[in-house]
This record gives sequence, C-alpha cells and structure tokens, in this order.
Amino acid sequence: MSWPANGRYLPIMDLPLPRSFLDHPRSVGESYGEHFAVATGFGLRLIAAGLACLVHACVPAWFTRTGSHAVRALACELDDRARGR
Repeated sequence: MSWPANGRYLPIMDLPLPRSFLDHPRSVGESYGEHFAVATGFGLRLIAAGLACLVHACVPAWFTRTGSHAVRALACELDDRARGR
C-alpha cells in the first residue's frame, strides 16, 4: 500500500489515519488505543447517567441522585487526569 507523500497520514494497523486522530491522544500522553478505551468508558458512563435521568423524569422517585453523582464523579476523574494523577 502506498501512503500519501504529504505527511498527513500515518500507517496504523495497516490503515492510514489522519494525524489529527493522533495529535490529541498524544497531547494527553496516550496512544490512540488508550485514548479510545478511556473515551469510550467515559461515553458509556455518560449514556448510563443520561438514561437514569430520563427514567427519573418519568418516575421522580427513581434514580434521584444517579445522574448528578455520575456527572460529579466523571468531572473529578477528568480533573485528576488533567492534573496527571
């Protein structure tokens, strides 16, 4: 396979990925795969919290603190990661 000579693509798993796919993960000290795993984990937890909030909207007695606890926990985790802990 020949790669574009402009330097905008890097071979990853035999697929050309734009450098922009790698710049941000590198800026936070992660490989693309590590960043994918971390971001997927955050996304899944946000989806779960969002679903709990939707159920809470229908039945206010259920999941009374689930969404707010999840958001606070994720915010703390993001802050800790940003500080390098």
